[in-house]
Amino acid sequence: MKNLLHQSNRDMRQFRRKTYAETIDFAVMRPALRERSTSRLKARIVDLSDGGLGIQADNPLEPGVMLSFTNGDDKKSGVIKWASKADDQQHRAGLAFRTDDTHGIKYPVELSDACSEIREDLAEYAGALEKKTEEYVDAMEALASACSAPGADAGKIMDDVRRLNGKMMSACAEFEEAVAYDEDILKAHRQAFQGKTDSMLSGSYLLQHARTWPQGGQGDYKMLENVYKNSPLSSGLGYYLDLYGLSLSLAEAVRCRIKRLEVIVRQEIRSRKAPSVLNIGCGSCRELMGLAPDIAASGAQVICIDTDGDALAFALERLSFTEAADSIEFRKYNATRMFDDELNMAAFGKTDIIYSAGLFDYLPSEFLSKVLGALYRMLNEGGTLVAPFKDAARYSSQDFHWLVNWDGFRQRTETEFRFILEDAGIPMSAVREERDETGIIIFYMITKK
Repeated sequence: MKNLLHQSNRDMRQFRRKTYAETIDFAVMRPALRERSTSRLKARIVDLSDGGLGIQADNPLEPGVMLSFTNGDDKKSGVIKWASKADDQQHRAGLAFRTDDTHGIKYPVELSDACSEIREDLAEYAGALEKKTEEYVDAMEALASACSAPGADAGKIMDDVRRLNGKMMSACAEFEEAVAYDEDILKAHRQAFQGKTDSMLSGSYLLQHARTWPQGGQGDYKMLENVYKNSPLSSGLGYYLDLYGLSLSLAEAVRCRIKRLEVIVRQEIRSRKAPSVLNIGCGSCRELMGLAPDIAASGAQVICIDTDGDALAFALERLSFTEAADSIEFRKYNATRMFDDELNMAAFGKTDIIYSAGLFDYLPSEFLSKVLGALYRMLNEGGTLVAPFKDAARYSSQDFHWLVNWDGFRQRTETEFRFILEDAGIPMSAVREERDETGIIIFYMITKK
């Protein structure tokens, strides 16, 4: 393509280009953000370099327009530097990736005029978000006072918490759309929001835990146990904030997921004699409490792995009183090593049943394909891999990205899951699919023929 400065002299290109051919969805944010002209564009990437890319689309493109896109787990954004008409139906453009940092926001150096206008409008949206945040904090402070007042109306307080959080998260969603889902900008504003709201929201055990992650990683066993038990642990306003978090649709889906997982694994165990079972990223092993009789009756041997020693100790103590205690082994092992066939065979050998409750949501797509492919190859003939995923099309992510710092699980959809399975070399004829009661969790049962 023409280079990003639209120079005809090949020797003046700053970055080496390579040809490319893929159609992808772009988020489009025009300079006049105040007009809320954020939209979507489907275009074909025709070449790319470290400095930018060339695209071709059916619609006209304008210099100064900001585009952002996600390709797998790689998020990029930039501004159109040049645009031209390729023929009667197609339009070409060169997109410069952001390369310079101005007031904490990166934009191409060459685009100072266009980006100045974008910065002004971004400041306007950021100011509006800050104002709404201040109003939110003031309202929450008033609620905190109401909680301690004699004769406080618990139902009204809970309704107010839901209303205020819903209104604030809607404002955050609008801001996400306004900045075309630019991850760098969003990260800065999310951190600012959490700082401004910390004094009010830290009274909630649930929210505070999901902001600080004291176990060292997101989605730890203590948090999930709290979600499973579905019981608030805080007092005052924190009590109602706990209730709010536990009532979110994704929290309900997580509770349904562990129950459905227990049913699925039970069916797999009962259909075999003395099966070998591998539980990856096992956490608290809550599902194994219900499965203990089946494990003992079938002669199953279960290996549970996790990197969190506290989680393993918790699960060991819980299961040591069951009839399956002698059939369950706990190992401190990093599941991210499981993309390697040789390592897998040396550590675990061939296995009949492999499953994980939630680990797969946290792995980048390209790496996840390698892991799933390796796990599929670990299966004995007739063995089953159970892989549940959260469908991002079925829940709102703002509560997890703004109220708390729980952004480690990937925002993927059913279409992406299928691509991942195909990239893993898993034949779709081997895959059965079902959803949990909420419709948010998709279970893939993959049986090796």
